[in-house]
This record gives sequence, C-alpha cells and structure tokens, in this order.
Amino acid sequence: MRNNISVGIDIGSTKVITCIGQFENGTTSIIGVGKSVNQGVRKGVVVDIEETVSAISTSLEEAERMAGVPVQGAVIGMTGPHIESEESKGVIAVSRPDGEISDSDVERAIEAAKAIPNRLNREVLHVMPKNFIIDGHEIIKDPVGMTGIRLEVAANIITSSTNAVKSLAKAVDQAGIGLIELVFSPLAASNILLSKRQIDIGVLLVDIGASTTSYAVYEEGELLFCNTIPIGAMHITNDIAIGLRTNIDLAEMIKLKYGYAVPDKVDEKEEIDLKKLDKNEENTANLKYVSEIIEARLNEIFLLIKSDLHKIERDGTLPSGVVLTGGGAKIEGVVELAKETLRLPAQVGKPIAELTGLIDKLDDPIYATGIGLMLRGKNKNGGEKSFNFDVSGIDGLLGKMRSTLKHFLP
Repeated sequence: MRNNISVGIDIGSTKVITCIGQFENGTTSIIGVGKSVNQGVRKGVVVDIEETVSAISTSLEEAERMAGVPVQGAVIGMTGPHIESEESKGVIAVSRPDGEISDSDVERAIEAAKAIPNRLNREVLHVMPKNFIIDGHEIIKDPVGMTGIRLEVAANIITSSTNAVKSLAKAVDQAGIGLIELVFSPLAASNILLSKRQIDIGVLLVDIGASTTSYAVYEEGELLFCNTIPIGAMHITNDIAIGLRTNIDLAEMIKLKYGYAVPDKVDEKEEIDLKKLDKNEENTANLKYVSEIIEARLNEIFLLIKSDLHKIERDGTLPSGVVLTGGGAKIEGVVELAKETLRLPAQVGKPIAELTGLIDKLDDPIYATGIGLMLRGKNKNGGEKSFNFDVSGIDGLLGKMRSTLKHFLP
C-alpha cells in the first residue's frame, strides 16, 4: 500500500463500510468506498466470525477496486455496550535529579493511569489525559519542561471487554487486514463532524447505529464522558413491523420513506396503501401511528442519554448542542425531537474537513464513522506505514495495542 494512503473500516451490526483516503499536497481525497451487509455482529460484538470476515472482505474489495490500490492495514471502529468510560489517575515520581519533567515522565504517568484495579477481562482502548498535577497543587495541560517531584495525571479511560477485542481482531486478521488501531466509533465520527470550537464550548455527539446508540460529550477541548446503549434504529424498524404486522424489509422502507419522529406534525388521516409497496400486503398504514412508534423509541434513546447528562451535570447546558449521525439520523424529524427531549440545539452532522474525491458520500450519515476512521489513520501515522498485528498469539496483539492506543483526539 502506498505510504500516502489511509484506510478506515466501520464494522457495524448490519453493515461494514470501508473508506480509503489519499493525502497529497495538503489535500485529502476519498478514493474508495465499499459497503456490504453484515449479519455477524450483534450489539457491537462479533457473534459469527465467518459472516463478519465475509462482510469485511466484500466491503474491502469494493473499496480497493474503486481506489485501484491494495489495502494492507486499517483503523478499525468498534462500539457496543461492553465499552465503558471512567476516570482514572496515575501518579509517578519525576525521574530526573533536577526535577525537570520529560516526555517519558508523562508517558509513565499515563501508563500508570491504565492500571485500574479490579477490572478483569478489560482492555484499554484509549487513555485521554484531561490535565496534569505537579506536586499536588499545580494543574496544567502540558507539564513537559516544568519542574517538580511528583507528577499526577487525571485521565478518561475507555475500555472494552477482552473477548470483544479478541473476536474483532480475529475477524480483521482473517480478512487479511493488518490492524493499525481499534477506535471507539464516536471518537472517529467526532474527528470528522465536530469543530475545535464545538469541542471547546461543549457538545454532544450521538451516533444512532442499527443495534446500538453511542455518544460522546466534549467540553473545554476534552472528552468528558462517553457511553453506548443497546438500542438503535433497527429497534424502530422492529417496532414498526410489529405494530403494522408486516415484514422487516417493508417496515424499514416505511421508516425511511414515510416515517416522521414528531407525531404532532402528521395528519391523523394520512395513510399509505401497503400493497403499492409490497404486492403481498393488503392493509393500509396510518402515518400518525407510524410516527408515534418512531417517537416512542427515539425518545427512549434520548431520555437515557439525558439521564447520563444529568449525572455529569451537563443536562441542557452544552452550548454547541447535539450533533446526530449514523443511520438513525436519516429519520425525518429526528432533529426536532432531539431538540425537544434534550433541551439543546440539534443538527445532523456534516463533515468539517475539506475533502475531495467521492464527496457524494459525505452527506450520508452512515459514512461518517468510516471517513473519521480513515482520517484518524492519517493523523496517527501520516499515512506513512501500516502495522500488521499477529493475532495467532492474541496476547502479543494486545500487548502491541497497548503501546499504540495511547493516542487520543485533540
């Protein structure tokens, strides 16, 4: 693979999306995109290795044909309720006799923050330092070059279950891809959808996927909190299928083509003839009833997020509001409902980076995470190299991951 190429692969519960980017003369161009159906992942966890490998390979081959370049390594996104965020502290003694703090001291403090007690079968995905404390009283962002005896770091630690990491790494390896980095998906989406100003003044990114909804809260340039709930857009489809007594495919079509998340805006008498959509159907569907089904499930998602915002004292207090992405963000009226329920400004996310190439993909929220992962690959290694991890010895893989997963979004 050429050294100015970066690849992101978003492995979701219903689809796999591959994005290949090329960096030349300060310009980022999307040169390949692949999309395939995936039935091997459930709520962010690989449950069928063979199906997942096939989905990754199909998506990858499509993107490679489009780009005209072979892919050796990729940044991989992962999500699911098994991913957790918590605060941790690391404390070390400054190593130099004169007390000057070096980069290695900072690295040791961050490494110490990873040592969370009583956390068996967990793997650290990200260590995101919030601030450093020198000798117990001086709080700063960058301690390198300053002097002291004791260095402490306060950090957000994002962890995943070890089994989930193993399974995903195995599927990626069997698809013939070197795993450069595993990234919690909302962080990748944030990389393409959120501006520095939004992250500074306070913003909530919500990624409504098929079977899960992941979200991240930022303020003062830092990640405050992130979480995943086991409810997504497919739950809405399932609810519609049950409510209308129809099949899943037709329910999905109705959701995207006729669904609206705010029932008050839908005429009580408005109906659609299902036979026009599926010749095997005989009934009609009341669109206000469909809207009520959509509202109920989306409100459940937003109220769970609102509860977490209340716990971290950010309920209704994020000036940049809510940025929505993922397949669920394509439902009409979702922005209005998010504003009403979360009491915040809301919008569907649009890429902030200047990209060229296959830019028609930029307007579809389902591609945001894949593009963000691709950009993360550029930010991580400048597109200059790929790392091929050997998953034949999974402990070796996880050891290498620990050394590379220190990087975090600015």
